[in-house]
Amino acid sequence: MNDDFKDNLRLLCSYYKSTAEVCRRLGINRPQFNRYLSGINRPSANTMRRFCEFFGVEHYEIVLPHHQFLRLVQVRPASQIQSRGVSIETEHLTKLNELGQNGLDKYLGYYFEYYFSMAHPGKILRTLICIEEQDGKTCYQRTERLQEKGRKKPFHNLYKGMVQFLSGRIFLMDYESLTGVEMTQTILFPSFKSRVDRLNGLRLGVSGSGERMPCCARVVYEYLGPRVDRHNALKLCGLYSRDSEEIDLGIRQAIDNQMAPDEWHFRARF
Repeated sequence: MNDDFKDNLRLLCSYYKSTAEVCRRLGINRPQFNRYLSGINRPSANTMRRFCEFFGVEHYEIVLPHHQFLRLVQVRPASQIQSRGVSIETEHLTKLNELGQNGLDKYLGYYFEYYFSMAHPGKILRTLICIEEQDGKTCYQRTERLQEKGRKKPFHNLYKGMVQFLSGRIFLMDYESLTGVEMTQTILFPSFKSRVDRLNGLRLGVSGSGERMPCCARVVYEYLGPRVDRHNALKLCGLYSRDSEEIDLGIRQAIDNQMAPDEWHFRARF
């Protein structure tokens, strides 16, 4: 990609009121976009495709020498370059990203997730979580590994979703990417210690067994670090008995779903 790309991108942005508007409509982080405009960073293939679709140009056009690209753009209707707007869903997601991305850097990395399984009552489920930043947005992947009786090999469920940090709480929403029949929402509240150790909260979802009734369970995220051996980490995932000594006692107590007589709402615990 030649150095004219940054000048071509600046020209396309000039058809909008501000660079901030372009970032908002694209749903991209402003500092990252500024690095593209300055030529410090080059966009990935996926991000480049988003740029071309948004501005109504082809990939080979946006990397043309600037004097050629300028002539090409000058003869096109402004309406072709200016986006006709985005869907209401994109507007809402963009607004969330504007509000909820600051403060998430320290929580990036891998976690073990613990909660009482909705499909296997009385069993604790340990899954592997990866929270990462992609194109100015924080997303995550949750992998379940289950070994069923009669099966030689375990099977995996893969959930993908987005993360927001609002008013000192971490909001996660995902969907089951292989079948598309489940969504879950998790709300965690960090302790604000300098070192990330565990995150406690609540998880709302449905059982994978086919039961239609929604469920809510206490959940704990145990921080593993910025990088892990995924193969070995996944081998430790699966179902455990509620008194298993392979799971820390403090975690077992934090995910217990009992309610006190004076509690009117189901609340997370430290």
